[in-house]
Amino acid sequence: MLRLADTCLILGQRLGEWCGHAPILEEDIALTNTALDLIGQARALFAHIGQVSGTGHDEDQLAFLREERDYVNVTLVELPRGDFAFTSLRNAMMSTFLKLVWERLASSGDGELAAIAGKAVKEARYHQRHAGDWVVRLGDGTAESRQRMESALEELWRYVPELFEGDAIDVQAQQSGIGPDWSSLHAPWLAEMTQLLEEATLAVPKDSAFRSSGKRGIHSEHMGYILTEMQYLQRAYPGGVW
Repeated sequence: MLRLADTCLILGQRLGEWCGHAPILEEDIALTNTALDLIGQARALFAHIGQVSGTGHDEDQLAFLREERDYVNVTLVELPRGDFAFTSLRNAMMSTFLKLVWERLASSGDGELAAIAGKAVKEARYHQRHAGDWVVRLGDGTAESRQRMESALEELWRYVPELFEGDAIDVQAQQSGIGPDWSSLHAPWLAEMTQLLEEATLAVPKDSAFRSSGKRGIHSEHMGYILTEMQYLQRAYPGGVW
């Protein structure tokens, strides 16, 4: 649950950087709303994690008062914002992944987690459609938009394997009926992404030997900068609440 919560939180933080900077007003609002959905999902998960872990930590403590190595989000979501093509493609990749996760968590043996998933999956499906439309428009658009999308695809695809690398945590989650082994999501994710890229007249890149490791708490150089900005207010004024 913490891996999923951290992934939603950090992606939401990245998307929040578009507020006031998107290419058109409609998209400015759409990206900000997507960020709010993701942070809302993270908040619900953090609250539940605080209860089941027995620590008594609330969502603010889990979001703002951990050290970098304590975060277990996938590296893909912490990469810099990039241009609009980069953001659109990352949103399509991650919303497709999150949709598959939430669909399976909707039947989780953890009743509260299943309830969170029931709401989140509707949001993820909308995010997927919205981001997918932009991937197609940019990939099959002008020469410049296609070049930007191809560059984004080359950069982002290297980080895909981490999404589907199963470990003992995944095995335990699946065996206990809490949630899926993330490795089982690779085939359906790839099928949906292949269909989208074909519609955008883009080729699926070849797999790379590179492996990122954010899920294990070993992050890129970008993570520290995100946390510095995200955690500043809470650390400067301890105990502050909304």
